Amino acid sequence: MFEDSLVESSGRIRTRLWTKFVSFGFQFMLIGVMILVPLLITEALPLAQLNSSMVAPPPPPPPPPPPPPTPTVIKHVSEIVNGELRTPSKIPKTITKIEESETPPPSTGVTGGVVGGVPGGSVGGILGGLPGSSAPPPPAVRPERIRVSSGVAEGQLKTRIEPLYPQMAKIAHIQGDVVLAATISKQGNIENLHVVSGQPILAQAAMDAVRQWKYKPYLLSGEPIEIETQVLVKFHM
Repeated sequence: MFEDSLVESSGRIRTRLWTKFVSFGFQFMLIGVMILVPLLITEALPLAQLNSSMVAPPPPPPPPPPPPPTPTVIKHVSEIVNGELRTPSKIPKTITKIEESETPPPSTGVTGGVVGGVPGGSVGGILGGLPGSSAPPPPAVRPERIRVSSGVAEGQLKTRIEPLYPQMAKIAHIQGDVVLAATISKQGNIENLHVVSGQPILAQAAMDAVRQWKYKPYLLSGEPIEIETQVLVKFHM
């Protein structure tokens, strides 16, 4: 019984090896067919596509031409300004030679005229007067008012009224000088009186006294004229 089993098993093993060999052979044959079929059956390659893909692209367009160079403008600066030769700012590279013409300049005068006369003068004389004469100066404009110093104005004083010392200033022992600005009319009266500097408590008393002062008329070219001046009033205890 053990042998039968061995005989059956040996027969089965031989049968399986045979099938393996058949399977291997079939596979080798199938692989060979698959390799030979592409070699035997060939198709035409698409030459149009190959040519289109192998054609080189066109060259790029040439670059645009460069812009034309900007012309250099050379400015010639004259060294003569308002008829006067000025100092050059830099040394020139070339020196231009100036040739003077031998032709005398045209004469602007007339025959028989005087040297230094005016253009268009008459023969043998000068229009408008004698040589060397000038037009008379315009008359001086007389000012309406002039300004004089306090010393000059004091010399014109005729009547002087001394100011009253304010009682409050005496009690507070306040003293000092008061400067007033005034206009003296042609008749010698005080006008436009106002305070320039000084203690306020003393200013009113000074103005009350100066308004009563009288001056001699100030003469300019023999005629009276208004003057502007300053008046000094002193308050001292």
